[in-house]
Amino acid sequence: MRRAGVRGRVVVVTGGARGVGAALARTLAARGARVALVGLEPEELAAVAGSLPVEGGWWEADVTDADAMEAVAGEVRERFGTVDAVVANAGVAAGGPFADADAATWRRVVEVNLVGSAATCRAFLPALRASRGYYLQVASLAALAPAPLMTAYCASKAGVEAFAHCLRAEVAPDGVDVGVAYLSWTDTDMVRGADEDPVLREMRGRLPWPAGRTYPLGPAVERVADGIARRAPHVYGQRWLRGAQPLRGLLPSLIGGPLGQREIRRLAPRLGGLARRGLVGAGGAAAERARRER
Repeated sequence: MRRAGVRGRVVVVTGGARGVGAALARTLAARGARVALVGLEPEELAAVAGSLPVEGGWWEADVTDADAMEAVAGEVRERFGTVDAVVANAGVAAGGPFADADAATWRRVVEVNLVGSAATCRAFLPALRASRGYYLQVASLAALAPAPLMTAYCASKAGVEAFAHCLRAEVAPDGVDVGVAYLSWTDTDMVRGADEDPVLREMRGRLPWPAGRTYPLGPAVERVADGIARRAPHVYGQRWLRGAQPLRGLLPSLIGGPLGQREIRRLAPRLGGLARRGLVGAGGAAAERARRER
């Protein structure tokens, strides 16, 4: 892949029905990759797969269901003959004070983002070992700068970052490369869903520049696709995130300290009921339905 990019390669993308996953599938396919989409919304998945300019496919599966993911991995390999790269992108989010959070919703965020990523990797790792392939774990600015009102999301994204870093050394002898992708607030259904709540929207807007703005989806996805092509250990959807890495030791103390505490005190009268909104965005609604049906 380093030499030839992604042309002709088979790339699996979870969370492929919308947002980063759908846009990444289209970008990779435009570069000649064959993309296998995995997600929860069959109509959306079919629409994305149908829009790709090269052969692709889609599978409906909950990434937290280990048996389902094992079955998908087998079917993808049977259809395409190989798997060259896997992008663990599926993710959900919820906001609000931890003390008021619905326990099932809080757990669902961690299960989808962290446990689901591990289940995805476990299912596809034999295929990646066979192809000496590449595993890309989608993390977030939240892994670098944990923020109040986002306990489940930040914990899960810090977890997947650590998971990928640990995995890298374990699979390197098999020729498998591992990368971590970092994205700040990007224009997706998830971010727009979070912005529907005025408190979350206001608090995000008051983050120090450049962390408080929403970034366009296209350029971020192009950078992720570039990272896949070169099997990069670190991929940054927004260039400034690379500069945030050396500061990560300071950010938790700043955001969880004076800055975050000041904002929580200011917003305290408006926080009631915020945590009971459930998972945000259309993708979050699909994940809620899948949890109830299991």
